[in-house]
Amino acid sequence: MRILIVSQYFWPESFRINDLALGLKERGHKVTVLTGMPNYPAGVLFQGYSMFSPTREVFKDIPVLRVPLIPRGNGKGWRLALNYLSFAVCASLIAPLRCKGTFDCIFVYEPSPVTVGLPALVLGRLKRAPILFWVQDMWPESLSATGAVTSAFLLRWVGKLVRFIYRRCAYVLVQSEGFIPHVTATGADPLRVKYFPNWAENFYRPVLASDDAPERGEMPEGFRVMFAGNIGAAQSFETLLAAAEHLRSHPDIQWIILGDGHQKRWVEDQIVRRGLKDHIHLLGHRPAESMPQYFALADALLVSLRKDPLFAVTIPSKVQSYLACGRPVIAALEGTGAAVVQAAGAGVVCEPGDSHGLAEAVLTLSRLSSQEREQMGQRARDYYERQFERSVLLDRLEAMLQECARNPIRSRGLTCAS
Repeated sequence: MRILIVSQYFWPESFRINDLALGLKERGHKVTVLTGMPNYPAGVLFQGYSMFSPTREVFKDIPVLRVPLIPRGNGKGWRLALNYLSFAVCASLIAPLRCKGTFDCIFVYEPSPVTVGLPALVLGRLKRAPILFWVQDMWPESLSATGAVTSAFLLRWVGKLVRFIYRRCAYVLVQSEGFIPHVTATGADPLRVKYFPNWAENFYRPVLASDDAPERGEMPEGFRVMFAGNIGAAQSFETLLAAAEHLRSHPDIQWIILGDGHQKRWVEDQIVRRGLKDHIHLLGHRPAESMPQYFALADALLVSLRKDPLFAVTIPSKVQSYLACGRPVIAALEGTGAAVVQAAGAGVVCEPGDSHGLAEAVLTLSRLSSQEREQMGQRARDYYERQFERSVLLDRLEAMLQECARNPIRSRGLTCAS
């Protein structure tokens, strides 16, 4: 099949869509990617990129077509809105000229914004190709949950846009089963909504860090709680900071943060203000491929989200990465994400936003023997292989793509009703 992937984010940005594109190519499909200029998460264009170039690249034999966009800057307010709109507009106008030939299917990756669906709709109409839309973040709910938009008027209009997009897709895929009621209520045909979770790239696996591993030199001594990922409002870093304060009398407990994001400077400032420099260590961004080496040096891996009805039905993508690496997990989550960790027997769960609960969860794990924690890690890996194994999920996706490719008119006809 000839498959066009539409994603505002792509390599060299670190997103799961990179591995999905490679997985489809490995299976013999001709994959092309339409994306923007890389600028996530720092908010500035990556070195070697400008507003208008390069327009074409190759990622492991996959053609990558790039369109201009306004970088996200600090990831807030009008600057973020311009980032979202600039990609949607530029891709809608430019992609018909650059995406040559025909496509059997168009696959859309939507971790935010939902406006990534607009150029896909344009191309779907011009190429007469069915669209599969993979929902990672629910709109307009995620806008209100993160505080990005508070206007009821704007949220209603975003809801209408989401409805418009969903109704024109052959399939709406959701990363969490908890999304299904929300997505169908927003306008997606229930018969065309499918659960399709994230997986972790193959390099996420249990490893042993050698005695001379360079990562060891970055690690403090003690019981290491490690967070890896975006440092933003959704991740509730105020809870982590408060928990670290509660555990100040336990100097052996050390918090390691790997990642970047618009709240990084605020977190740095809070660490100094609260006198936590000896307890919390911000190591900055590291390549995704190096994460298993870091995880191997952690005693527990932390995943956290703010307390919000939207996040209660979300499975943060780092959950799959943590499970795949076979390490104990501390989940400051509720709902679907917490249920995954509990079902796996992979760690300890506490309420989101509860700093005392998080501190107690850390103490609980720290008091277990290393053998008990290793058993938790083994259960995590076993559960990952049963529920999120890459090849099984790619089989499922390939079957949906082939169905749409065989019946493109039927696929469009079921979803274009207004």
